[in-house]
Amino acid sequence: MSTQKKAIVFLADGAEEMEFTISVDVLRRAKINVTVVGVSLKNDYATCSRGVKIIPDVKLERNTFKAEDYDALIVPGGAGGAKTLAEHETIQKLVMEFYEKKKIIAFVCAGTLVAKAAGVPHKHKVTSYPAGVREQLVNVYNYSEDRVVVDENVITSRGPGTTFLFALTIVENLIDVETSNTLRKEMLTHENL
Repeated sequence: MSTQKKAIVFLADGAEEMEFTISVDVLRRAKINVTVVGVSLKNDYATCSRGVKIIPDVKLERNTFKAEDYDALIVPGGAGGAKTLAEHETIQKLVMEFYEKKKIIAFVCAGTLVAKAAGVPHKHKVTSYPAGVREQLVNVYNYSEDRVVVDENVITSRGPGTTFLFALTIVENLIDVETSNTLRKEMLTHENL
């Protein structure tokens, strides 16, 4: 493998803990350099949807991020976190910068609403959490009920229960299928995914 891959994972208050943590954990197990970027946090930590508190590596407001410095951008769900990210102008611009440079942009659960808010073209096939999110996307995108959908450089997934498959799919697309399969076996997920 050549140079180490780098990814940004956004973290806002109200993020879904499992979607955030599983994504970061699996990517780091794959030796991807993950930077957790806190966005519009009320404290030095994010209070997630179930009350779990997570400290980001850096805060968006104190740093500048450019797509050419990274290989992927990941947006976890959680209604509160997704709303904050979808309404944030800098996040919208970064999503489109990554998209236009053909970098991986990945959204899980309500996070897919961030793709819509950023202006990711409506030609793409996507999925999301069914209740409350699906109806906001079904008439805009080519909507799928699949657990994980890959369409060019856009990866989307449904919710907490599909996050291992979502993260492993990112690894497969960012590194290779062998790395993804090795992680599946190591984490004992290969039997039920």
